[in-house]
Amino acid sequence: MDKTAFRPPVTVAITGASGAQYGLRLIEALVAADHAVWVMISKAAHLVIDTETDAALPARPERLAAALTERCGARAGQIRCFGREDWMAPVASGSGAPSAMVICPCSTGTLSAVATGASNNLIERAADVALKERRKLILVPRETPLSAIHLEHMLSLTRMGAVILPAAPGFYHRPVSVDDLIDFIVARILNQLAIEHRLLPRWGE
Repeated sequence: MDKTAFRPPVTVAITGASGAQYGLRLIEALVAADHAVWVMISKAAHLVIDTETDAALPARPERLAAALTERCGARAGQIRCFGREDWMAPVASGSGAPSAMVICPCSTGTLSAVATGASNNLIERAADVALKERRKLILVPRETPLSAIHLEHMLSLTRMGAVILPAAPGFYHRPVSVDDLIDFIVARILNQLAIEHRLLPRWGE
């Protein structure tokens, strides 16, 4: 494969639900699969990352891209980051470069905004674009219990063509660490994106 180019971009948005580790591990896995990765991290997600992890990730997009590049061992230019109101980003328009999108984790606030087409920030707008252009959109909610509002929004998004993939790891692979549980969910996301990986054997293998 031509190492001067990357595989098609995948957009990863990390929002303010607990479980930032899922999103960060997903970025690592996409980098390892040689995909370009377009990243958006909400203000609330930065607070969650500070609380739940030891990662030191700056808010400014240029510095964030550099930090993620170092963290993930990415090649120059493989990771691009966008601010919450960067309306010139390729994900902001259907005429931009096509990209599958994963919101991981997806807060219930973001879930609601996407389900109702709010588009108040770039994450919400990018999801709106993915829906209207019939591109792959995967939302990874991490909330329990779920209210009727949450469930209705999930049903609405499923009917629109989105994939709802809750952060609910299984145990049939006999996990021995938290990393194993995280990789279970990331593997399921990669399966949905049809991206080869070695995080978890497929059933029957």
